[in-house]
Amino acid sequence: MASRDPNRFNIILILSDDQGYWAMGCAGNAEIRTPNLDRLADSGIRFENMFCASPVCSPARASILTGRIPSQHGIHDWLRAGNSTIEPDKGGRLIEYLDDDVHGQNQLAYTELLAKQDYVCGLSGKWHLGNAHRPQKGFTFWHVHAKGGGPYYGAPMITLQGTEGRVYEEPRYVTDAITDHALRFLNEQEHTDSPFYLSIHYTAPHSPWDRDNHPHELYDEYYAGCAFNSIPREPMHPWQINSAPVAYDEAGRRAILSGYFAAVTAMDRNIGRVLAWLEEHGLRETTTIFFTSDNGMNMGHHGIYGKGNGTFPMNMFDTSVKVPMLISMPGRVRQGVVCRDLLSHYDLMPTLLDELGLENPQADQLPGKSFAPLLHGAPLACRENIVISAGQSIARQNALAEYGPVRMIRSASWKYIHRYPYGPHELYDLVHDPDEQRNLIDCPEHQSRVQEMKFELETWFLRYADPALDGAREAVTGKGQIGPVGPAGKGEKAFADDWTYLSGA
Repeated sequence: MASRDPNRFNIILILSDDQGYWAMGCAGNAEIRTPNLDRLADSGIRFENMFCASPVCSPARASILTGRIPSQHGIHDWLRAGNSTIEPDKGGRLIEYLDDDVHGQNQLAYTELLAKQDYVCGLSGKWHLGNAHRPQKGFTFWHVHAKGGGPYYGAPMITLQGTEGRVYEEPRYVTDAITDHALRFLNEQEHTDSPFYLSIHYTAPHSPWDRDNHPHELYDEYYAGCAFNSIPREPMHPWQINSAPVAYDEAGRRAILSGYFAAVTAMDRNIGRVLAWLEEHGLRETTTIFFTSDNGMNMGHHGIYGKGNGTFPMNMFDTSVKVPMLISMPGRVRQGVVCRDLLSHYDLMPTLLDELGLENPQADQLPGKSFAPLLHGAPLACRENIVISAGQSIARQNALAEYGPVRMIRSASWKYIHRYPYGPHELYDLVHDPDEQRNLIDCPEHQSRVQEMKFELETWFLRYADPALDGAREAVTGKGQIGPVGPAGKGEKAFADDWTYLSGA
């Protein structure tokens, strides 16, 4: 059956959808029930300062898979077209956004490298990177969501018939169904000696959050018994878009949060099913489990309901860009540890390959660095400097993120946000203002810091961004990407601009 060799270990990546770093019991939230995530934290490492590459699903997921930033892989917004034939935009035309031929370059994914090492690679759940009708990037097991989101009952899913997929309507609660298919993959590994890689990509806790979309007993327990004091009560942000579910009063707030919390707890129950399978089959000690979310989430934080595109202009608050991250493998990874190093999703690919002793032929093109030493109790060496010109260098001790023309650089103490071409820009003192309530961008005493951080941000993106795919020049609205960017788009419109759904900011 699947590998029992700790040096050739199995891998499970569990990816949630729109889960804030704050939405776990082990992260200090006493109201939300996540016993299995808490168990993973107790048996491994919880990373307190992990950041996504972009605060919206598709670009963030592409960055996890390839180690590239959005301005290297060309996905800058959630993919509204090209995923399946049932999507209305572009007439249901299928687009493989990470296909080598789209941009004329090899968008190498770590799953392709694993497949070349005889790993059996499976995906159950949300893909949302284009053409969900056929397996890509080294995956052979493929049971995926047809789009990127939708109802929890009656979800559009794709099952393979030969090498091509057909769309069907899933009658079960989709979180349960995704787990069922993941367990089917695991059961199939009993008949092989090859190690496995399994991505379990839940749509939870993405909206919708009404009672009819979630197990009623969970929703009702939260609605009747939870005070939701773990979520701040703030006035609506003036940039909040009006196409997202929002809560304008206490009753609406309670209803939305009950659905969100119920979705997380239902997902946690299913993670427990996966852990139970590994334990029953004696594979818990030879399987590394990664748990994270594609991006963060505001559920009233800053008066926003949504992630980076919960506002227009798009935002880069920590609640949007900071994500949960747990890594667990008893006997190999340290247990019961909280890591506070500043890390990013683009560090995940080099870390995973480093743990397996695999080389990435494109490593010199990527911004990420391995944090594998942290898994075993060793300190990180000083982050390598980025040589820019004339002997100058910048120590990469920051997390950087982008969402189209919005870019962020964040250190442990400061955050600078730049919006091309005209702003508004932001500067936050995270030591004295950790909740990012006071924008210091116009304060005369901080202008030297603004200049320094802007210089570092622009230098970093100059080093890694592909000019043909650079998000700073794209008209990203947060309402979805409908085609390839740059020359690959052949002049077609690449981003939706449903301005009636945006705020009047």
